[in-house]
Amino acid sequence: MKKSLLILALSLIGAPAINAQTLLNQTLMHDGNNREYALYIPASYDGSQEVPLLFNFHGGGGNIAEHLSSVDMRPIADTANFILVYPQAVPDPGNGGSTSWMHKEPTTFDDVPFVEALIDAISAEYMIDNNRVYVCGYSLGGEFTYELACSLNNRIAAAGAVARTMQGETYNNCAPQHPTGVLTILGTADFISDYNGITFGGVQYYMSADETHQYWVSANNCDANPTVSAIANTNTSDGSTVERYTWADASGCIYVEHLKVINGGHDWPGAFGNMDIDASQEIWKFVSGYNLSGLIGCATNSIENEWSFEDEVQVFPNPFKEDLHIESSFQKAQNYALYSILGKHIMNGPIQSGSTLVNLSAIPDGVYILKVGDQTFKVIKRK
Repeated sequence: MKKSLLILALSLIGAPAINAQTLLNQTLMHDGNNREYALYIPASYDGSQEVPLLFNFHGGGGNIAEHLSSVDMRPIADTANFILVYPQAVPDPGNGGSTSWMHKEPTTFDDVPFVEALIDAISAEYMIDNNRVYVCGYSLGGEFTYELACSLNNRIAAAGAVARTMQGETYNNCAPQHPTGVLTILGTADFISDYNGITFGGVQYYMSADETHQYWVSANNCDANPTVSAIANTNTSDGSTVERYTWADASGCIYVEHLKVINGGHDWPGAFGNMDIDASQEIWKFVSGYNLSGLIGCATNSIENEWSFEDEVQVFPNPFKEDLHIESSFQKAQNYALYSILGKHIMNGPIQSGSTLVNLSAIPDGVYILKVGDQTFKVIKRK
């Protein structure tokens, strides 16, 4: 029901006729494919105000029906008043036709524009708060949420990933432009998505849980030392326990949270596996606190402010291939220092007023933190 028609319906027949739970099986033609998605409109939605939008992505080889049957967030949407989307992945010819969000290389397939098209299509039909669009997913769907939090950062306020760490390529090319809340729920005994990451033939395909968290901790300017608390072991028969790790910035705003399921497997806690927590509830409780400006109601050390290009220093091009140009108007000599995204010092050197050329051909492609004087920039090396 379009916004204009919805407002007309409200004026003619009143809100009670609209307040009914609705699960709609929808399609959207995108990039030559007729894409499927399930759209849930909660009973609490009446079209009188903008509401958040939450995407939930199924795992690799999965489909909407089976994911919805095991990970049903509709009761939460009814209570919290948000619109819920379960999209369907398309077959990956490079992986035996398995339905996948992240198709195997080599491929030109990219589902990020599809999700953006879905946001636009749903926003055209319903009253969506586009400052509060969230993503979550399981396994390969969780992997895709990191990609969306990176590549569609201008639309995504917060993300929740279950049973998957960050893919190496996503990690190396991520460049968030605003404070982004990230929640992970990972099992330490997950033999499909290894808690310690996956490296094969000298290539790191998946980052470890620690590397994943430290990336987002650094990206959100949080303290590297988390607060750790134990969660009550309310179900002693599931063979696992849970610890909560939280990282906050200098203002005390929490931007990264990890629910570490000790001895947990490739599970969605609360639905299967660990029963001490409910992953669906934890995800909504976390992501709903954020908008595109950061943690709602919390004074934050904004990434936009930290990484803005002030008049005194300009760094370009970004991304760069080999050479990085630093333009400055400093009246006295200054130094630059380059760090990995995890804070490891890589190199440093002097800069002068005017233009300084820094050759970085020897370092691997990836994301780095460049400090020039008292200013900080995020730079990306890419072929």
